[in-house]
Amino acid sequence: MALQVLSPMPGRVANLSEVPDPMFAEAMLGPGLAIDPPREPVTAVAPISGTIASLFPHAMGIEAEGYSILVHLGLETVKLNGEGFTLLKAKGDTVTAGEPVIQWDPAAIEAGGLPVITPLIAIQAEASQITQLVADGTPVEAGQPVFEVA
Repeated sequence: MALQVLSPMPGRVANLSEVPDPMFAEAMLGPGLAIDPPREPVTAVAPISGTIASLFPHAMGIEAEGYSILVHLGLETVKLNGEGFTLLKAKGDTVTAGEPVIQWDPAAIEAGGLPVITPLIAIQAEASQITQLVADGTPVEAGQPVFEVA
């Protein structure tokens, strides 16, 4: 059975090749897509129901059904040491898909010179396991299904 992965925030669906970081653009961590968020305060939601296996101000990893889904809020945002991000959950928490996890402000992050495009990755999955449900360039809402992993 396929695991449906939701957009963690509103924005525009982008191909991973648009992400200016080779780790993501070349799918070294796994396949997926990216979300280009609106330039306003945003609440990032859990893309799947499961357990928060890793949680940082700028990223979350949620595990369920043998899969691990990574949401990385912007690029190089680890350098901010949490500034501009508010955690709403803790590592080890169980979350439901669509539940708020991190608040952040893409406009402020981008004003600081960092890209805000957000990779959504099925860690260590194969590209053949991904079915994209929304075409690149399409606007999406937080909680909208964007791909499946099988």
